[in-house]
Amino acid sequence: MLTALAADVADVIHRTLVLIALACSGLVIASFVMFTRDQLNGAAKTQASEVNGPATPQPTPAKQEGQPGRFINGAATKLTSPFRSIVQSTSAWVQHGVPTVLALLVYGVGLGFLARFSRGFA
Repeated sequence: MLTALAADVADVIHRTLVLIALACSGLVIASFVMFTRDQLNGAAKTQASEVNGPATPQPTPAKQEGQPGRFINGAATKLTSPFRSIVQSTSAWVQHGVPTVLALLVYGVGLGFLARFSRGFA
């Protein structure tokens, strides 16, 4: 007769915490990479227009982000929202960078430590 083995609760908690930490950190990092890409593309266009001289400004169409980008940015915004009130800067890099670093500390390092603690390795 086959009998199922009892699940080790500590192992299940550890795996769950590790997966949550990886998912949260991955979303925050992906969102920051997309922000960096957009900023660098905008800087390249601005630099090219300054090199070419003054020209008539062309209205740029609003960029529609695809579904994966909307999901990643929406999830990262929710994950970093507790840290956005700390930043009081007008720089876009600071407004995105500081909450990203704080979120990675909390979700990556904090949940990673909690996962190790749940297994008894802390």
